[in-house]
Amino acid sequence: MSEFIDIDPKTRIIDHAEEKFLQHGFNKVTLDEMSSDLGISKKTMYKFFPSKEELLRTMMRLLMKKVERDMKVIFETEQPTVQKLGNLMMYIGKFAGRFSKPFQIDIQRFTPTLWNEVDKFRNETILLRVGKMIQEAKQEGIFREDVNEQVVMMMFINSVQSIVNPEVLSRNSFSPREALYTIFHVIFEGSLTEEARKEFKKYEILTD
Repeated sequence: MSEFIDIDPKTRIIDHAEEKFLQHGFNKVTLDEMSSDLGISKKTMYKFFPSKEELLRTMMRLLMKKVERDMKVIFETEQPTVQKLGNLMMYIGKFAGRFSKPFQIDIQRFTPTLWNEVDKFRNETILLRVGKMIQEAKQEGIFREDVNEQVVMMMFINSVQSIVNPEVLSRNSFSPREALYTIFHVIFEGSLTEEARKEFKKYEILTD
């Protein structure tokens, strides 16, 4: 336990909850189980988080803030737009890969208000920013002349919304990361110029 000496109990609890919830789902993990894992008394656990729902809400809001910061860094770099697309694809893929199917299903089923908050964040922060990058790519001549960037943006947003959601994931064998990876490849590689596709794949390899 020496590695935790300089970490305050609340941060330890949130970090551990992130690991347990994302991997195993929200419903099956208990505060008692986590207090035992961390060697923290139940009294301390409940002092910081009176309920598992409150712990989940805190954890998810911190994650959303992190995603917003990370995406801002990607968008504001001076790298070529096609490289930003590659970096963005890998970032979203890796991040989504942490969210197991049980977790996504549980958060929608047991905490619908929080799920709506997360879904709103996805639509207004992540997808809209991707849309702006698509417009930027079109302006730079990265997209094929015969491709309408507004249609590409709508295809991307609608694909994510209709495929990467708990209901669809529960009925299929693919993971959230696999779904996003496929959506990115089919839509963007089909829309980019031949030269941009080569660059896109190169940056994808570098960031994997």
